[in-house]
Order: sequence, then C-alpha cells, then structure tokens
Amino acid sequence: MPREPWIWKGACGGQGEPESGPPDGSPPSPGAAALMLLLPVTMFHLLLVARSGPARLLGPPPYLPGLEELWSPWALLLCLTWLGLQAALYLLPARKVAEGQELKDKSRLRYPINGFQALVLTALLVGLGVSAGLPLSALPEMLLPLAFAATLTAFIFSLLLYLKALVAPASALAPGGNSGNLIYDFFLGRELNPRICSFDFKYFCELRPGLIGWVLINLALLMQEAELRGSPSLAMWLVNGFQLLYVADALWYEEAVLTTMDIIHDGFGFMLAFGDLAWVPFTYSLQAQFLLYHPQPLGWPLASFICLINAVGYYIFRGANSQKNTFRKNPSDPRVADLETISTATGRRLLVSGWWGMVRHPNYLGDLIMALAWSLPCGVFHLLPYFYFLYFTALLVHREDRDERQCLQKYGLAWHEYCQRVPYRIVPYVY
Repeated sequence: MPREPWIWKGACGGQGEPESGPPDGSPPSPGAAALMLLLPVTMFHLLLVARSGPARLLGPPPYLPGLEELWSPWALLLCLTWLGLQAALYLLPARKVAEGQELKDKSRLRYPINGFQALVLTALLVGLGVSAGLPLSALPEMLLPLAFAATLTAFIFSLLLYLKALVAPASALAPGGNSGNLIYDFFLGRELNPRICSFDFKYFCELRPGLIGWVLINLALLMQEAELRGSPSLAMWLVNGFQLLYVADALWYEEAVLTTMDIIHDGFGFMLAFGDLAWVPFTYSLQAQFLLYHPQPLGWPLASFICLINAVGYYIFRGANSQKNTFRKNPSDPRVADLETISTATGRRLLVSGWWGMVRHPNYLGDLIMALAWSLPCGVFHLLPYFYFLYFTALLVHREDRDERQCLQKYGLAWHEYCQRVPYRIVPYVY
C-alpha cells in the first residue's frame, strides 16, 4: 500500500511526485495549533458517536467523558507494551535491508524490510494469547482510554523529537519543519530522519504500530460481536477481511514507502506521530466499531457485489503502484520497458501509457474505490461509516492538487505535455 502523510494513510503519490520540495507557503502557526486540537477532538467524537444510538456523524456526541473515563494507567501500560512489542519485532533480523533516497550529505540510510514479518509474528502471539485466555474481546470497552493514552504518548513523543532536533545538524533537518516557528515546527517535525543508532523512529511508526493495531482492534470488535450475538455478522467479516488485505499489502510492499513524501520530505513531528499512533488505529476501525453497536443485515448477493467492488479497487491500486515502483527502480524492466514515456529536463521520464495513461493518479482511484467498499457493508442509512471515504476523498483531492503544483514546478513543459495527454486527474471522464 505504501502510504502518504496520514492526514492520509492512503496511496503513495503520483508517478511524478517530487522527491523533495519547498514547504507550501509560510508557516501558518494558528492553523497548526488548531489542527493539534481539532484532530484529537474529531477522533474522540467518532469514538463516542459510533457507540451511541443515533450514530450521527454531524450531531453532538451523546455525552462528554470525564477524565476518570479517559485516563487509565492500565491503558497507558497496554499502549506502551504494544509499542515495545512492535519495536522488538522491528529489531529482529530482516529478510532484506533497503537503502533510502539520497540525503543532502549524499549518504543513504538503511531500512529493515520486515513489516510483514512483524504482522505474522504479532498474529501468532495474539493467537497464542487468546488460546491461553487473553480477553481480547474486552478491548473494545477500552477504546476511549486507549485512544487517550495514544494521544498523550504522541504529544510526549513529539516533544522529545522536537528537543532532539534542536541539537541535530542542519543537514538532518526537514525542508518544511525548520521555519523557526515553534508551534509549526513541532507540528510538522524539524528532523527528517530522527534515529537512535539504526532505529529510525519515523520509519518504524509509519507502518507498524498503527496499522497492525488497526487490524487488532478490528479483530477484537469481531470477537466481541461473536460473544454478543453468537457469531460475527457477514458485514463484520467483510470489513475485517478488506482492511486486513489493505494492511497486509502495505507491509508486504513496505519498501515502497521509502519513496513517499512522508519519508523523503516531511519531518517527524506531531502530525505524523499522532496520525501513526492514534488516528489510524482508532478512526480507521470506525466501520467495525459501528457494526458492533449497529448490526446491519447483509445477504450474500450484495456481499458478493461489495467484494467485487473492493477487488476492482485493489486491482487498480496495486497495479498502478507496482507499475510505478517497477519503473522507478528499473525503466528497462520487461514489465514496463514497452510503456510510452515523456522525457523531462531533470532526466526522469513520465509514464503516459499503462495505468498512468488512464488518469494521472490511478492509485488514488483504486484507494477511493476500496474506501467505498469498506463502508458499504454498514448500509446506507448512516453517514458515520462513510466518514473515512468522505475524509479520504477530500484528502486525496488536496494531495493531488499539491502534487500537480510541485510537479509543474519541477518538470515544467514536460508536465504540461503529460497533462494534455492524460487530462483526467483521478476519475476518468469525471475529474
């Protein structure tokens, strides 16, 4: 899946996505401060309304939880234990060690490619724990204190990252998070690749604790539904299966994340730390949360149609990303050697056939189709389960617009030619 800036967690940019670039304008400190408040508030709002009777996305939450309901030392301990487990799995021998993009000082960092291995080992450990009596089905009752603990952890972690960046050399700082504005730099992150020895904090958080935690929460919700109703519903099975495929794909193709904007351009601050550790596991599991408290009837004919929609989305998503990554690694590879290209002044070539001749961001199209398929098992009478689809659509349109402006700046006339050859941005004949 190779993902993006989380406000995010979706595709991995376009084929012409710049490998570095200037920040988008002057640092908006009030905007960064507002997001640091708004994003956690939104996450808790979703958690509260998912379990309420009306489940209204746009209505007020059923109540405002007090500190005694949010704070739990056991939840904090569980959160830190989870991070410790994933860190231990990160440090295990990897099936491959890959080099990242060239840095300012012409060096290249090395990254272990063992995310899928961590997913498998986590599944084995959870399976052993459940067989030994681990009450995984009790996890949904702890979502509020766990989300609070994850948010607190993200704030403290971001502060430590900011303090570490104060003593980092100038060559180690990110282009966008080195403005001199404390709030803005804290939000975006000052240091590009904060590390202790070989442990890369940004790369570790990007795909490990949040994504694997997401499918673990989904599994716990499925198990609690089985306890409440005798067996999981077909809708719950579909949501779990679709999202597990998505996460497994991300971790299997983990190396592709090394070419995304998260890794090569964005600093590691609150935006990514909160997104990776809190937003992803607690908001991306929204459909499963909704189904636990609002069961939906789903027959096999409609379920089969929804599976087809998800399969089409995944086929487009994986095909587009694989084609782009293969071409980036080796344009002479037989799988992409016959594709038509446009030469650019930078020496790179832009694909104008295959998936990238259909629309300029076919991976975004696949991602959106899958996002829709995740929501459809929840029925069509509530807007809440479609939050991810709506938010993701807005995010990718904004992301695509940023890609367009940066690619035009980098590739100039070649990008103009590409846009003439491929006029549609995400959806053929629509946008």
